[in-house]
Amino acid sequence: MPQPGHITKMELPEDDRTLEADIQKYFRKCQEKLGLIPNVLRAYTINPLKFRVFSAFYNQLMLDEETCGLSKLEREMISVVVSSANRCYYCLVAHGQAVRELSGDPELGEMMVMNYRVAELEPRQRAMLDFAWKLTVAPHEIAEPDRQRLRDVGFSDRDIFDIADVAAFFNYTNRVAHAVDMMPNRIYHTKDR
Repeated sequence: MPQPGHITKMELPEDDRTLEADIQKYFRKCQEKLGLIPNVLRAYTINPLKFRVFSAFYNQLMLDEETCGLSKLEREMISVVVSSANRCYYCLVAHGQAVRELSGDPELGEMMVMNYRVAELEPRQRAMLDFAWKLTVAPHEIAEPDRQRLRDVGFSDRDIFDIADVAAFFNYTNRVAHAVDMMPNRIYHTKDR
């Protein structure tokens, strides 16, 4: 049985030196920039090809400033709201910390985790998060009036696609995290409080 510090309930490579050179390089970059290697990345080393696809897609979706009309903070807020609906412990802890860091507001991070509706948000953010929540809990009910509400607060159709893309990605990752009992790095709990 895995110890309390386990990454997943799956057997993963135990020694980073056994990983392929490009993955080792990626991990060194994470350690340099973040001060840690996120456990989700370690989990994906179970299949190197999937690791590469996952990390490339995540980086484009969540970090690219040029091709997305949403701020990094807005994308992280979506990730936390989706994860709250799905009760995904890993993503609530990891991305709740990102909201705290990017906003400079520990309380906002906690509100996103527990109940985004209690946060004082601008109408644009409220509409964005309402859409992400509905897309998560009742995707079959999304219709043109939902998209129009986003347009009414200033989102373009491309922005709406980005909101949906981020929400969909985190619905996917939440399910993987649940399935393999993925645990967040403990350091997330203490950062940006």
